[in-house]
Amino acid sequence: MSAQVSKSQFKAKALEFFRQIESSGVPVVVTDHGQPRLEVRPYTPHARNPLDILRGTVLRYESPTAPVAEDDWDALR
Repeated sequence: MSAQVSKSQFKAKALEFFRQIESSGVPVVVTDHGQPRLEVRPYTPHARNPLDILRGTVLRYESPTAPVAEDDWDALR
């Protein structure tokens, strides 16, 4: 559950809200004219394996040494 605070209240007491967020871990939603605009929350690093990031991004070619047809070669156009 996140707390809501107006932009003017947040501006006046930003450091206090930062300390509250750090200690409790509860995010604060900053509103402007009653509409949510920002969410301030604790930073959580996402330690990911670099190979997991690349997984699924490499294409597989069945015959990588086969000649490319002239119609498929965009650089010739």
